Amino acid sequence: MSKPRFEVEAEWVHLSFAEDAALRDVYGFASGHGLINLEGIRYLPRGAPARSLLVYMHPASTLQLLPMPRAMAERGVHVLCAGSRYARNDTALVMEKVLLDFGAYMRHARERWGYRQVVLAGWSGGGSLSMLYQAEAEQPTITDTPAGDPMDIAGARLPPADGVIFQAAHISRAEMLAGWIDPSVLDEGNPDRRDPELDLYDPRNPNRPPYAPAYVERFRAAQLARLRRRTAWVLDTLETLRRRGGKELERCFVTHRTMADPRYLDAAIEPNDRLPGACFLGDPETANSGPVGIARFSTLRAWLSQWSIDHTRAHAERCAPRITVPLLAVENSADDAVPQSHTGRLHHAAGSADKTLRVLKGATHYYVGQPELLDEAARLCLEWMAERGFV
Repeated sequence: MSKPRFEVEAEWVHLSFAEDAALRDVYGFASGHGLINLEGIRYLPRGAPARSLLVYMHPASTLQLLPMPRAMAERGVHVLCAGSRYARNDTALVMEKVLLDFGAYMRHARERWGYRQVVLAGWSGGGSLSMLYQAEAEQPTITDTPAGDPMDIAGARLPPADGVIFQAAHISRAEMLAGWIDPSVLDEGNPDRRDPELDLYDPRNPNRPPYAPAYVERFRAAQLARLRRRTAWVLDTLETLRRRGGKELERCFVTHRTMADPRYLDAAIEPNDRLPGACFLGDPETANSGPVGIARFSTLRAWLSQWSIDHTRAHAERCAPRITVPLLAVENSADDAVPQSHTGRLHHAAGSADKTLRVLKGATHYYVGQPELLDEAARLCLEWMAERGFV
């Protein structure tokens, strides 16, 4: 498809809605005085009116800095990059509350801006969020959070989207943590106490890549065991606070070393075109002990909602059977963040009669230094939208 390139105007978006909550979990004015304040950026191609809107939303990031939203706007698509109340800080993030934020944007898009059609673009961690949102908009099931706090999603009447793009996305933050958490940690209070045979970065570890299948199986089981021990502690602590009564309702904590995936060092595990010895955060050994690894800082409720493999609802593969709208699933073949299997699993599980799977050969997670692949990705999405009357 040959399309002209447009100049793009960026419009600041602010939404506000009332919420009655017993516990304040966001710092500053984002959720103060009984109001939730949301901020986003709408990209408008100059001289290109549209009846459709493409919405990028991530539970914790603001995606206007990524290349795809602007690339789509430059091709004439109206684009919204929507930030949740937890923008740039997922410490206290509760996915069920993000659904309410998402719904506020969707309602604004249809009722105030007048868009007839809205397509969700689930990028990276936004993939599982978009699938959860659409599943709950089509067939709501949630009545509380995993911590047991009331959450009437059916009563919220979330406006459904007309299509979903699942691009360079994983199926769940919890599943990613299950594959990344470092099982060598023996003491959660002292990350220096480790089992060297489970420490991928310890030179004393006799297991080296390419890893034997038995070692990978042992490693994965140890990862899951550590994750569930952490969840058991969270549940016990939450129950202790409730039994005590009083005004202490929540607690924060640190989980050390959460970036230790054998895939980083052994390209034969879930093989794709990624480079071994690296990850999307740079050197994996440095990221493993650094402050920016996933799930590093959390509250009890946030852990259950987004990091517990047994409690999170934001799991795209589990949500997918409830999706009926057209779906485009795009796998980047050199993705150094999303495991190779996730896109295919999502596509297979989706209940949509109209579903498409495409692989972009050689594309990394962020298309860094790959303008030709960024162009191909935008063209693919644009053509898919056009074929279904979304542009």
